[in-house]
Amino acid sequence: MDRIVLCLARRVKHQIRKLRRDTKDKGLAQRCQIVLLSEKGRTRAAVGEAVGCSVSWIHRVLRRFVELGVAGLLDRREDNGQRKLDERYLAILHDVVAGSPQDHGYRRPTWTRELLVRVMTQLTGIEVHPATMSRALQANRSRLGRPRPVVRCPWPKARKNRVIAAIRRTIEGLPPWECAVYLDEADIHLNPKIGLDWMNRGQQKEVVTPGANVKRYVCGALEARSGKLTWVLAQKKNSLLFIDMLATLLRAYPNKRTIHVVLDNFIIHSSRQTKAWLAEHGRRIRLHFLPPYCPQENKIERLWLDLHANVTRNHRCRSMEQLMEHVTDYLMRRAKAQHLLSTKAA
Repeated sequence: MDRIVLCLARRVKHQIRKLRRDTKDKGLAQRCQIVLLSEKGRTRAAVGEAVGCSVSWIHRVLRRFVELGVAGLLDRREDNGQRKLDERYLAILHDVVAGSPQDHGYRRPTWTRELLVRVMTQLTGIEVHPATMSRALQANRSRLGRPRPVVRCPWPKARKNRVIAAIRRTIEGLPPWECAVYLDEADIHLNPKIGLDWMNRGQQKEVVTPGANVKRYVCGALEARSGKLTWVLAQKKNSLLFIDMLATLLRAYPNKRTIHVVLDNFIIHSSRQTKAWLAEHGRRIRLHFLPPYCPQENKIERLWLDLHANVTRNHRCRSMEQLMEHVTDYLMRRAKAQHLLSTKAA
């Protein structure tokens, strides 16, 4: 029969309602709701549509309830024995996910749930279903994301650490008549950088690219103490851009005897043209070169990431002039906000 009629005593209905209200188990709450709706004389199809499950599942729930009463609504997996996803299992899984399948003799470079199940079975002797592996990953708050590409510094670790420590000591021990800035260049492309964005279900946003790419360049300097931002713009990324930045720093800090500049090893920072200008005009400038491929030590790199996130990714500018207006506006607002923050701190 399609229609199921249950006759429940008031005490039993009250017990089921209380169980549904107090439980944190969504499955148990759903089973309680199935019984309560069926007691009102609804068809299995109507109950299934109301709670979002199949008719066959409703039939199984009601049959167990008729046989065992309220106890039949509880999860039978509690009798399965010792819990598989214990703290030890999750800790080992955390370490496995942090590595690669190639660390365990497989050629595949990325993880799948099935491959994780296989490796975890070898390490722990516990075999689980891929769906259970999904719950284990969720319990560890693991996520499916895009790795960050990095290049290792070719220097020996001791030499690298020694140079970085010396730069940090210089910045931390600056007297009032000296200052330090982090300097770097950023590339601005007319063809927009593609970044993550929210989209409606079943739709994919489009980013129109102008076609032929055009580039502009920003050279910026971020003061280590106050966060003061100084920058210059150019059409070419050459020694003249770097020299213009150094000259701007001399004008921006007229009262500083020495301006320490922390920067990377890009060729324009040590070209013959740059060295000639420094020999003539750079008596107040001291360059501190970071080890190769250490962008995390250059504090202005964070600002460039924010610039791309707020301006260049997925932009809709049709001309480089319009895009550079947005770039300049963002840098000016950032510099103004930092100035207000420094004023309050003072």
